[in-house]
Amino acid sequence: MKKSALQIARAAYQPKLPKALKGTVVAKEGAATQSVGNQDEIKAMFPNTYGMPVITFEEGNAPQMEAINVGIILSGGQAPGGHNVISGLYDGVKTLNPNSKLYGFLMGPGGLVDHKYVEFTDEFIDEYRNTGGFDIIGSGRTKLEKESQFESGIEILRELGIKALVIIGGDDSNTNACVLAEYYAAKNYGVQVIGCPKTIDGDLKNEQIETSFGFDTACKTYSELIGNIQRDCNSARKYWHFIKLMGRSASHIALECALQTQPNACLISEEVEQKEMSLNDVVTYLAQIVADRAADGNNFGTVLIPEGLIEFIPAIKKLIAELNEVLTDPATGESREFGSAEEQISFVKGNIAADNLAVLESLPADVARQLCLDRDPHGNVQVSLIETEKLLSRMVADKLAEWKKEGKYNGKFSAQHHFFGYEGRCAAPSNYDADYCYSLGFNASRLIANGKTGYMSIIKNTTAPAEEWIAGGVPITMMMNMERRNGAMKPVIRKALVELDGAPFKFFAANREEWAKNTAYIYPGPIQYWGPTEVCDQCTKTLALEQK
Repeated sequence: MKKSALQIARAAYQPKLPKALKGTVVAKEGAATQSVGNQDEIKAMFPNTYGMPVITFEEGNAPQMEAINVGIILSGGQAPGGHNVISGLYDGVKTLNPNSKLYGFLMGPGGLVDHKYVEFTDEFIDEYRNTGGFDIIGSGRTKLEKESQFESGIEILRELGIKALVIIGGDDSNTNACVLAEYYAAKNYGVQVIGCPKTIDGDLKNEQIETSFGFDTACKTYSELIGNIQRDCNSARKYWHFIKLMGRSASHIALECALQTQPNACLISEEVEQKEMSLNDVVTYLAQIVADRAADGNNFGTVLIPEGLIEFIPAIKKLIAELNEVLTDPATGESREFGSAEEQISFVKGNIAADNLAVLESLPADVARQLCLDRDPHGNVQVSLIETEKLLSRMVADKLAEWKKEGKYNGKFSAQHHFFGYEGRCAAPSNYDADYCYSLGFNASRLIANGKTGYMSIIKNTTAPAEEWIAGGVPITMMMNMERRNGAMKPVIRKALVELDGAPFKFFAANREEWAKNTAYIYPGPIQYWGPTEVCDQCTKTLALEQK
């Protein structure tokens, strides 16, 4: 593999570890736990992995263990730092016993089911340390939820002598890890299952998980691009840039990028929902900012938009909820099959309530069509395919044209459009993510050594120097509740939304009027790896504000 000069230099970086993980550790157990919701249902579904205590690791004198074989899976979308989770786990199991082995299942959970794998070696691992992407073994979105999959998996695990499996993923992937842990525990198969919290969207967090890995790097990558655009915007002074950012189920990325770059406007989906704003309300809000800046002679600006915005507008959210129901076959729980797009659209219009049909027909034809068609693997609308940035700029332009006729606006409006998504998913990890991910993987080896299953690897206190980070584990069932998916109630990890009474949003809300009117842009520049700590090792603004 050819490497750039940066990659060669970066390979020599040794990620920092919490003091508690340097050497042997002992596990301190807290009180019994319960799920965040639907306790009776979750307990009944996970009798072998429910109610376990939160684990904290401390320095101790635990003996060296016998050699153990461990498997690892990358599941779902890519996130910066995945390779460091694997290298941390590899180093962790080797320090427990040099004869331990680590196997990677290829292309996600499907590799476990289809018995496709690779054994890691020092030389293999060293090629990927501190690099972005998931290309070391690839990732996939196969859902582990059927008994036939579990049984196929146990065949290869037994063949390779694997006693523990680590699944790196987001809320859905870790829900699958929890289901798998429960199944193997119920069958007494002797295989532990550990999860690691990954998603650039930032919505896998709670009181125990400070942040999901990859969020820091992705937001810094997007913020660099936004800063570059804002510098161009402030130089040419003739365009409004509408920038859509990843974040289907929550607006954490948009909020973090706003805190880093100070755009003229940033929409937060959770606020739109709370205020019960209509699409017209959102458009009017943006148009007023454009008009106010034009009155000051500034016919330019930037607007940040979370990709899931449409789904948070109450009337459209209600419409989407019914679409998800009618497009699911109740007999199979899978998406209905249609002969053509027109047949599917006709079926939708003939089977939804009158008020939802009215909302559907009030939308631009291309948006209405998109809502009726493509679904994701979970049976939901693929909102990322809806060009919300173009929809909003088009509607803002129409609103401004109305105001111009009424003498309320006399500026110029010209829009440019961007969607930042894939650009951030495989970026080379920041120092924060490199350290955090390595610690998550290393820590997973300690959960395995202590016989834990159904746990997620967690590292806390990460606004402090790495020496002071706190390592441990949280039962995955503690984060679960019941939600409606594909027309049926299922156990899932609860997603974390932007908290409107939280410190990050409050800081944003206190400053956005000034950012709207004035050109107060910040240009973060590229991620830095060498230099002063205050430049290279900082966490996200969100985490710093949350942890004060």
